[in-house]
Amino acid sequence: MTTYTATVTVRLKQGVLDPEAETTKRALERLGFELDALRFTERYEVDLDASDVDEAADRADDMAERLLANPTIHDYEVEVVEA
Repeated sequence: MTTYTATVTVRLKQGVLDPEAETTKRALERLGFELDALRFTERYEVDLDASDVDEAADRADDMAERLLANPTIHDYEVEVVEA
């Protein structure tokens, strides 16, 4: 078994209201920062043992589908590297 680090990035789907990002965007603009858009994302880093990178990616994807993301409102991506 090899140890891998899977990074799962979760963000709201296009068109879903993102109140946290909107509040932060307005605050940044009040501070003088110019920006077109801002999105809030969550990132999870999971260390796990697996026989290969594909197994690690499959397990991380299953974690995202079952708990880390709500497929109705979230998109997510999984990246895996050897730890």
